[in-house]
Amino acid sequence: MSGVNISVSPQQVSPQAARESRLQRPLRIAIFGFGTVGSSVARILVESAPRGLELTHVFNRGVERKRVDWVPSSVTWSEDADAVLGSDCDVVVELAGGLDPAGGWVRQALDAGKSVVTANKKLIAFHGVELEQLAASRGGHLKYGAAVAGGIPVIPGLEQGLAGDRIERIEGILNGTCNFILSQMEDGAEYAAKLAEAQRLGYAETDPTEDVGGFDARAKLSILMRLALRVAVNPEEIIPRPITTITAVDFSYARDLGCTIRQVSRADQSQGRVAATVGPMLVALRSPLAWSRGTENMVVVSGHYAGDVVFSGHGAGGHPTAVAVVSDLLALAHGSRRVELPALPATVSGEFEVPHYIRFLVRDRPGIVAAITGALAEEKINIRAIVQKPGYPSDALPFVVTVEPCKSSALKRALEKVKTLDCMIEEPLDLQMLE
Repeated sequence: MSGVNISVSPQQVSPQAARESRLQRPLRIAIFGFGTVGSSVARILVESAPRGLELTHVFNRGVERKRVDWVPSSVTWSEDADAVLGSDCDVVVELAGGLDPAGGWVRQALDAGKSVVTANKKLIAFHGVELEQLAASRGGHLKYGAAVAGGIPVIPGLEQGLAGDRIERIEGILNGTCNFILSQMEDGAEYAAKLAEAQRLGYAETDPTEDVGGFDARAKLSILMRLALRVAVNPEEIIPRPITTITAVDFSYARDLGCTIRQVSRADQSQGRVAATVGPMLVALRSPLAWSRGTENMVVVSGHYAGDVVFSGHGAGGHPTAVAVVSDLLALAHGSRRVELPALPATVSGEFEVPHYIRFLVRDRPGIVAAITGALAEEKINIRAIVQKPGYPSDALPFVVTVEPCKSSALKRALEKVKTLDCMIEEPLDLQMLE
């Protein structure tokens, strides 16, 4: 019998051997932006030394002031973005934030076939679809698990754990600064004092408009809508409402109603209609959203099949966000691909049919309640309760009217009439009640 020679072609290498081969050379990582998050990412890469990852470059403007002695001497520090993008790095970790110049760096990296990991919610909100298409066309990957809720795995949860469900609604606390301010105001403090404290602790910027105006949460909500509701929306179609109009008296009235106040981002899709909004809302004390305090984030996702799923934890801060970034890097190193969740373009409405809390501040006189109820009745809006606390002066009297579920547009028309009354000291404060 003649001998038989058996040879194994490279294509017949076992999956285990192929995986080991991929990990023989670690992914070379370039960090763009060595601030709070960037330095935390570097710290994890250096101290934990995750298998398959190697920090090779750090880019930052004025990089010399950023140098630290705990980063290995093999790492190249640079303030020349083009040089780092043209280097042999495999993955660019973009942590500078904003649309420009960060967007240009990301496009240049993807166009060169590199992969990108980013925590840049504004860039992903406005240009995520375009950048994902560019990555796919060049053979790279774009991952942004840290762009929403920092270290809470909301995005991986939607892309993988809940991809098989049909998500119908999202409600969440997506901005730690606002959550810190509002949860601190529960004890009777006014907004200005708690904003100053947030700035002193480093939770709020000198100009806090992005946070307190709702723009930061709006960008994050639009990303979640693309992944959960499968709709691609223009973030600017979502009209945010600021928390700056909330006062201590609103928390006092909210407690009487069994509620507290939080900045809530919410979106739902039903019968082909997409609605979304961001702003302060009354939240029932029994709701998980009421339990979130300080800089914590929370997202409640409601699926057609699986029901409600709650993601909660420390969304902000260098270390939690860095954990999400490194998790994305490890996924790339181990060959993990994003689940394709195609999203259709959609127009966003701000129309919700929900109960409302309306706080008035008036110079007291006869006929005020009759005028308000008349304006509401014209729009077929039913009153649920009228609440007035004692102890306030008649020339600056706050009182509250709550109404049954009604369309936002109808209530807006009614309040346009009410605010013209000569007894009104300021415009009525209208807050959705989350039920």
